[in-house]
Amino acid sequence: MEAEAPENSGGANPQGSEGRFGSARGRTPTITPGRTNGGSEKGPGPDRLPAIPVIEVGAGGPVAVFEAERARAEDLLASGKRCYGHALVRFGDALSRRWLIRTRNPYLEEIAAVAAHPETAGVYFLNLSLEWSCTAGVGADPEAPGSRMLRTLDWPLEGLGRNLVVVRQEGPAGPYLNVTWPGFVGVTTAVAPGRFAAAFNQAPMRRLGLSFTLDVLFNRLGVWRSRALPPAHLMRQVFDQCRTYAEARARLAETPLCLPALFTLSGVEGHEGCVIERLERRAVLHQAPACITNHWLSPDLKGADRGTNSRERHACMTRLYRTVAGGFDWLVPPILNDLTRLAVVANAADGRLMVQGFEADGPATEILELTA
Repeated sequence: MEAEAPENSGGANPQGSEGRFGSARGRTPTITPGRTNGGSEKGPGPDRLPAIPVIEVGAGGPVAVFEAERARAEDLLASGKRCYGHALVRFGDALSRRWLIRTRNPYLEEIAAVAAHPETAGVYFLNLSLEWSCTAGVGADPEAPGSRMLRTLDWPLEGLGRNLVVVRQEGPAGPYLNVTWPGFVGVTTAVAPGRFAAAFNQAPMRRLGLSFTLDVLFNRLGVWRSRALPPAHLMRQVFDQCRTYAEARARLAETPLCLPALFTLSGVEGHEGCVIERLERRAVLHQAPACITNHWLSPDLKGADRGTNSRERHACMTRLYRTVAGGFDWLVPPILNDLTRLAVVANAADGRLMVQGFEADGPATEILELTA
């Protein structure tokens, strides 16, 4: 069952170079610091901000990432317990596990493998806690061939920024770069070089005109009755199995979901891009250039805006995403705010990815720049 949140490293073989993209199939994960722009802000004292690790697992998947970066996973789980309370985490864990079993979720085995380790209470709960709000835009890249996706993720959970990792993983359709966290099995932001890039935003909540608590309960009961995939698990299937932008767009638009979602998708050609507003069994597509935050663009879709200043963030991104050419120059308030935990620029045509992690007090990592 999707959890309703409040409004809101051992085992690796370090190496000196990143290695060939997708070449890690069937071997121990390798961790590299990645490349940075060399100019990110300083942290407290004379030290630089930490680098985002790049973990190469090939077909090893999220379990291998957890084993390689267990300390980061445990830090996130501890933060979840502080945020939600131990009792709610235990209850959410049990309920989430029951829902995953009942729906025969394809990623239950991976989540269970992570949850089997000591000190990992909360893994089921946090894997199904989809209470982030986000800002995303897609359109032709103003300075390079292809389509460009810009994306932030906002959530009040401490530690999401400092514990970011980028995983080079591989599915049947090919390799991709997954911006994620150790212990999380879904995909919220990723780029598959030569194929597409995509991001998942939280959709508005249906309101019945009751109290907020009763509206939340109504929405959660709808998820409990569903046997469809959560949006982050659909994203995982898309990156694992879809070979083209057209395949990814069709899968994101047509696959039944257990709750509404907002997807941003960009391809390898300048005209390949869209925002997909998803209900459980219905989709509305908006061709790029387009951007999305956490309210419906379609006037016939009803629901309460999510996150903070959704419409102000949308207006700001609309002004910027087609014209700002380089780096993170578009990352300004209110797109950047004290709940922002990551920012991403992705271009599937050349496999370019830029990532930075944030916490409430500002940048938590250096900027990571990769080109596949």
